Amino acid sequence: MSKLQDLSNAGTAVWLDFVDRKFLEQGGLKKLVDEDGLTGVTSNPTIFEKAMGAGDAYDAGFAEFDKASPGAEPMDRYESQAIKDIQAACDTLRPVYDRLDSKDGYVSLEVSPYLALKGPETAEEAERLWQAVDRPNLMIKIPGTDDGVRAIRDTIAKGINVNVTLLFGVEAYKAVAYAYVEGLEERVSKDMPIDRIASVASFFVSRIDSKIDDAIDAGKGGDEAKALKGKVAIANAKLAYAWYQEFIASDRWQKLAAKGAQPQRLLWASTGTKNPDYPDTLYVDQLIGPDTVNTMPPKTMDAFRDHGTVAQTLTEGVDEARHVIEEQARLGLDLDGVTKTLVEEGVASFSKSFDDLMKVIGEKQPANA
Repeated sequence: MSKLQDLSNAGTAVWLDFVDRKFLEQGGLKKLVDEDGLTGVTSNPTIFEKAMGAGDAYDAGFAEFDKASPGAEPMDRYESQAIKDIQAACDTLRPVYDRLDSKDGYVSLEVSPYLALKGPETAEEAERLWQAVDRPNLMIKIPGTDDGVRAIRDTIAKGINVNVTLLFGVEAYKAVAYAYVEGLEERVSKDMPIDRIASVASFFVSRIDSKIDDAIDAGKGGDEAKALKGKVAIANAKLAYAWYQEFIASDRWQKLAAKGAQPQRLLWASTGTKNPDYPDTLYVDQLIGPDTVNTMPPKTMDAFRDHGTVAQTLTEGVDEARHVIEEQARLGLDLDGVTKTLVEEGVASFSKSFDDLMKVIGEKQPANA
């Protein structure tokens, strides 16, 4: 049995943070489903920018679309191909979705990053993309910004699955968890079903250590802070999971669970290590526990399959994790400030990828279009 299957059996579902047309057409995704127990796929603007900008895999698709819709805008050309990839991935994972009775088997498609700070427009785009893809195992990715919280609530209330992305701080995570619950509660108040609605809260990990470690290397916190290198991100994630465990035990959640509600699983994102001094499976090995997801880039997935370690690590060392978070605050490493900066940088980075993607697609436009 693959170590990735062992990871799933330990409670952490294995998702792939990658989409590419040739990979889909050549059966790469199906192979991961069959051999490694893969149960999900995530995409984002950066992934599509790399996929569509490299090689000629999408040329035929663009040509077909251009023939039917001459003179279309780059955004429409992008969506025509992204939706095809997402539909293909959803179809590959549909047997997983059916076998697990809608508990997993999802593929995520992100709303335009240009809307990250526009809540109402985000909710409208989520519904539009949901209808365009037309697959029950689709998740719409919505950034967990302050403006995104209302959009998350409204989108769940419409019965649309949501992957909340760009979460770094525990307080931001709590806000989107409550938004999920409020969306479900609205449906219950209208006697609408909630048992087949799914959501994940994508909590980004490695980027936190990159920021904190850089500050420590620059002398912030003095010599004492050096002991915290490579520890803050995992501690932060463990405290988020500890809160999740408390919340699903609450009366408020249990009322929804009694009606078939699925818990909003924490999804560990940005799990490829940025620091070569750290083990390449660090952010997988240390975050294993029930009702979680780890979405990995192919390189991290290969590494874990080869030498990952499966153990129930997420609930271990929680007191130590609290101590790490207290120490970083005492030493002025400013995790709260770091997480806010990372959200801003994440929105900007995805917008930049989208800009680059639109430019690449524009360059692939037929000369007579």
